[in-house]
Amino acid sequence: MAVPDVKRWGDEPYFGLGYDFDPTWFLSDDDRALEAEIIDACQRVIRPLAIECDRTGAYPRASVDELGRLRLLAMVAPERYGCRAASHVQVLMATEAIARYGCPSTAVIFMMHLVAVGGLVFRAHGNPEIEALLRRMDGEALIGTASYTDPETGGHFWYPKTSGAERVADGWHVRKTAAFTTSSGYADWYLTQTTSPDFSGDYSDLSVFLLYPDEVQGSPGTWDAMGMHANQSGPVEIDAVIPAGRMVGPVGDGARSNDEAIDPLAFLQYAGAYNGVAMACLDVARRHALRRAHTQYGRRIADYATVQDAYGRAVCEAQASRMFAYAMAKAMDDATDGGSWEMYAADPDAAPRTQFTAWGLEAKVLAAGLASRVSDEMLHLCGGRGYTRAAEIERLVRDAKAGWVMAPSNEVSRQIVGRWALLGADSVDWWNQKVDERALRNELSKLDAEGKRRLVDELSSELAQPT
Repeated sequence: MAVPDVKRWGDEPYFGLGYDFDPTWFLSDDDRALEAEIIDACQRVIRPLAIECDRTGAYPRASVDELGRLRLLAMVAPERYGCRAASHVQVLMATEAIARYGCPSTAVIFMMHLVAVGGLVFRAHGNPEIEALLRRMDGEALIGTASYTDPETGGHFWYPKTSGAERVADGWHVRKTAAFTTSSGYADWYLTQTTSPDFSGDYSDLSVFLLYPDEVQGSPGTWDAMGMHANQSGPVEIDAVIPAGRMVGPVGDGARSNDEAIDPLAFLQYAGAYNGVAMACLDVARRHALRRAHTQYGRRIADYATVQDAYGRAVCEAQASRMFAYAMAKAMDDATDGGSWEMYAADPDAAPRTQFTAWGLEAKVLAAGLASRVSDEMLHLCGGRGYTRAAEIERLVRDAKAGWVMAPSNEVSRQIVGRWALLGADSVDWWNQKVDERALRNELSKLDAEGKRRLVDELSSELAQPT
């Protein structure tokens, strides 16, 4: 498909903001041609299905099939697997486009899928199981998901408290309880993380595993939430013995995988998905403001100065968040030879993506906050008609709220960024390993002599226990 001059929606010009409000200078001609293909797929399949699935809660399988047809499901994998070898900019563009023109639920499904693909690609070299799966993924539209959450750790970075793995004769016995897993019961494959075999209490000692549906107890059809009705996020239980070759990377590789593969893609796609939701709200509100008129004044909604001010402010905020995300994606491309994942075969310890962790957290906070604010503002702009399903904005308002609370929640993310900025990177206690001696000494100072003796006795008893 050629690079379009005008944004189209089927046979008509697009009803929302045109290319003059998109940062197209970040995109290559190939990127822009792919974006036009995504918009076409959204107009034909993904957006109509988004409306239907929002009402029924059905899983959008036909939308997933479109992502496979567009060769997006394994898009970050190298060309030697028959894949796109996409740049970070292209990943960001695709995620934003799916959310904006199509379906926020499908964008989250795509996000959690591609995050899991990143975990596979990171350690694909020399693993026949992973390499075969990557080669099949687009052609067979094999949707995956990352099952990393834990019911005991809430909206923080995920701790695998309720997990474990043991070496057995046939490979690995993997046990995992996950609180929320997108595509639960619908995925064709799952990537999960547990504490490592021979775990000794260090929660940074993690390992990664690839599983298939017959090894996972999902919860299809149980998702019942405010919005994102189609993403079917639900609990997962794993208690399975899997072959040795389905450990992804070596024992104890999980924390490195998080830093270099899982988190960089997750934060980038968080930004894409929720910037896309915000832009969808602006698009829908523009359509409404241009169509609706107050006949007693002879003015369209778009003609009021107060509406222009509110809309302009929202556009400016959206562009700031989008520019932050695209600049970060471009910097990640510059650090990785255009988004390549090939380097890890030669140097398993390479970590060019890890340096963007703080920036990724900021991108997530900006985009999720943007979507929450702009969705409310555009609902107000649309007035009473915006409260009806037909206007579409009420669906986007509900979907927009998910980003704020998705782990790590905006509150947790901001606290990490603030601590990092004030006290340095070493102060961020990712795995709850560092003692806060200031707080400890302050609490001890509150104990009287009897309380201190009781504490000494308890600690002495613990020390006497065999390790």
